[in-house]
Amino acid sequence: MNLVKSLAAEERWTWLLEQLKESKAVSLADAADALGVSEMTVRRDLSGMEERGIARRVRGGAVYSGPVSFQGRERSHTEEKAAIAQKLLPHVPMSGVIAMDSSTTIHRLALALPPCDDLTVVTNGLSTFQALQDRPGVTAILTGGAADRRSDSLIGPVVTAFLDSIRFSAFFASAAALDERGLYEDTLEEAEVKRAFARSAAQVLIGAHSEKLDGVATATSVPLDRVNVLATELAPNRPDLTAYSRVISTIL
Repeated sequence: MNLVKSLAAEERWTWLLEQLKESKAVSLADAADALGVSEMTVRRDLSGMEERGIARRVRGGAVYSGPVSFQGRERSHTEEKAAIAQKLLPHVPMSGVIAMDSSTTIHRLALALPPCDDLTVVTNGLSTFQALQDRPGVTAILTGGAADRRSDSLIGPVVTAFLDSIRFSAFFASAAALDERGLYEDTLEEAEVKRAFARSAAQVLIGAHSEKLDGVATATSVPLDRVNVLATELAPNRPDLTAYSRVISTIL
């Protein structure tokens, strides 16, 4: 849908910002086509927006900077998130105590759980907690804490104190971004909670869409060498994942 042959920088920024707020993400190819400019021009615009904290560059485009509502995240990459959840599903034990974060990807995993023997799931995700209600053989426990409506999660010192008092066989989570050093979140509070979860877990299993690879977000959470399993929608032998396979033992 070509809007115009070309737009001035200010008009392009206005259009890009509207797209980011509405869809939470924009691709270089789609934006270049819609604006009638080159991908290089769009890339420069998005880089400028990133410098001002408006957007965060990801592979092939950009995403809206800052916390996005659970509902907004849930509508994006639905098929890919379902595929990632299916990759992680065999790693969920039928009994014991595990943890799940508040991400929409792990929410998909919660929805996919089969009947279990005696599995306790601790989560700081309000939607994930609801998804686990009445699941045969599953007991869901909320961490407690202050509600962050931006992310539909619980945060704060009550959460971290609780997590430091319990141990999990596995922590299933996603991330706002990750690179060869570690995982990142959009808020300091969410990063702190992820670190507490990881401290208390024997294994850390991450499910993340490929657009988050080599990305950047506000706060560092979990070092990459603390991750045992990484699942994306990509084939495990893709070159995009080579650098991660050098650090993480299992790539799905």
